[in-house]
Amino acid sequence: MCLLARVDVSAHEFSALIQARKYAEAEQAAIARLAADPRDAGALIARAELIVTQGQENRLAEGVIFAEQCIAAHPLKSECHAVLGDVLGTKAMMGGLMSALGYATKIRDAYKKAVELDPGNLDARFSLLQYFQQAPGIVGGGSGKAQDLASDTAKINPDAGKLMQASIELADKELTKAEALALSANAMGNVTLLETQRTILVGVGSLYARDKKYADAQRVFSLIEKRYPESYWGAYGQGRVLQEQNRHQAALPFLERALAVQAQAIVHYRVGQSLQALGDKARAIAAFELALGFKPTLGKKMRSDAEDQIKALKG
Repeated sequence: MCLLARVDVSAHEFSALIQARKYAEAEQAAIARLAADPRDAGALIARAELIVTQGQENRLAEGVIFAEQCIAAHPLKSECHAVLGDVLGTKAMMGGLMSALGYATKIRDAYKKAVELDPGNLDARFSLLQYFQQAPGIVGGGSGKAQDLASDTAKINPDAGKLMQASIELADKELTKAEALALSANAMGNVTLLETQRTILVGVGSLYARDKKYADAQRVFSLIEKRYPESYWGAYGQGRVLQEQNRHQAALPFLERALAVQAQAIVHYRVGQSLQALGDKARAIAAFELALGFKPTLGKKMRSDAEDQIKALKG
């Protein structure tokens, strides 16, 4: 089980800084606010969100404390419960299967409480949907619960309901239906819906690529780049699709464009792979080293591979 935490994008005063990836500035502002008022909900939520957003595994226990302090000070505030689910979900994801099972019901209950306190909290609703889709039935997951939540959400927000149904179709590998539903939702003006729409389309493109339907994958990632120019995913996805076809020279401009939008460890890693395939050892080593030094870091498997490739390239 992989409980992937969604980052709460609730509209507190620090949200714009976090969304602009001005993490240090957001952290300092939140610290200053808490120095003046240790009970400030927005600042406590922001500090927990920043830990999750940056993948700071060594600070997750601290993130739990911020979320629990928020709940203690504001027990009826939906966002406090939602951010606790986010931090625990990240701990579960990074801790492996047994860790995930150990945290599962706490994650579910945090999101359910957030929805109960504010039925219009779409972040919490989508996080709860993800829980139902990923968690086994023994800890309260299941496709039936996911479908019930999607139906209930459609009554409150029809576009959110469409995106939930698209997520369900994606999980069932119904890629044509998932893509059509995602694109039919009007997400404009709502950060949560826009991010969810993009995430679903990324999932569609990735599965097309996995199934070697490269033309469809390229089409979807090209659409993502046009619709969400602030995200690296469109250019990165196109570069990765070309890599999968061993078209490394063609892939590099897309990967470099992705880095220009938002540098990521995974993009540096992919650049290293293409440069290595093209015989450019020096630049490949540099790219792999950038990937290893980047935060948030690569996953364990890719990190190990990058280290191995550096050794091989250096001879």
